[in-house]
Amino acid sequence: MKDVTIGGLTVGNDRPLTLIAGPCQLESADHAQMIAGTMAEACAAAGAQYIFKASYDKANRTSLSGRRGLGIEAGLKMLGDLRDATGIPVLTDIHDPEQARIAGAVVDVIQIPAFLCRQTDLLLAAGETGCAVNIKKGQFLAPWDMANVAGKVESTGNTRILLTERGVSFGYNTLVADMRALPTMAKSGYPVIMDATHSVQQPGGLGEASGGQREFAPVMARAAASLGIAGVFVETHEDPERAPSDGPNMIPLDEMPHLLEVLMALDRIAKADPVRI
Repeated sequence: MKDVTIGGLTVGNDRPLTLIAGPCQLESADHAQMIAGTMAEACAAAGAQYIFKASYDKANRTSLSGRRGLGIEAGLKMLGDLRDATGIPVLTDIHDPEQARIAGAVVDVIQIPAFLCRQTDLLLAAGETGCAVNIKKGQFLAPWDMANVAGKVESTGNTRILLTERGVSFGYNTLVADMRALPTMAKSGYPVIMDATHSVQQPGGLGEASGGQREFAPVMARAAASLGIAGVFVETHEDPERAPSDGPNMIPLDEMPHLLEVLMALDRIAKADPVRI
C-alpha cells in the first residue's frame, strides 16, 4: 500500500476515510469558507480526514452558455486564502500543462479531469509540480487501464497519486458505476477514491446541461466505503438547485454530517477485515 501525505493528512486505502468535498465551482470567498468550515466540522466530529475541492474553471460544460467560474487568477487566490486561513488542504482541477505549473504553486492536490486522463503532456506537467495528483478515470476506460495513466505521472518521479472512479459510459446520457473497479485499481497500491456525485451524473441529460440523480449519490458513497477505500469525493452545496453547475447530482450540505457518520461506521468495519482479491 502506498500512502500519500497531503498537508497534515495521510491518505491511503488502509487509513481512515478521507472526504474530498466542496462546491462544483467557486462562487465567492465567503461561500467557499462557509462550505469548507461546515465540512471540516462535520469531518472532525465523524473522525474523517478532509480536503476542500472547488474549480476555478469548468472547461467542459455541455454548452457554450454553461457558467465556467471565476477564472484561474481569482480562483487560485481564493483557494490559497482559504488554505492559509483554515489549514485545510485544497484541490482543484486543471486543463492544460501551463495551468499545472500555475496551480501547483498554490494548491495541495491537482486534479486531472476524467476526459483528460490520457493527455500525456498534462499528466507529466502535473507530476512535475510535486503536488499530489488526483486522476479521475475516464468514462471510456477500464479500471486496469489506469495503471498506464499512473505510470505517466510516476515517470516524473512523483508517486503522490490518487486514482478516482467516477463511472463509465453506458449508453446515451448515462453512466454506470462498477464497484469491481475500486479493488481493481487498489491493486496498484495507490489510494483509491470514489466520486459519488459524478457517478450519478447524466452527461448532457438536460439538453444544454447535464442532469443527475442526486438521490443515488449517498448510495454510491455508502457502497464504496463498505469496501474499505481511501476516500470519497462529493460535491455539495447548501442549495443545489441554485448551484451554477452540477446541481442535479450534488448532495445537499445539511445532509452531509449524517452521511459522514454512516460512511465512517462502514469504513471502520471494512478496514477491520480488508477485501482481498
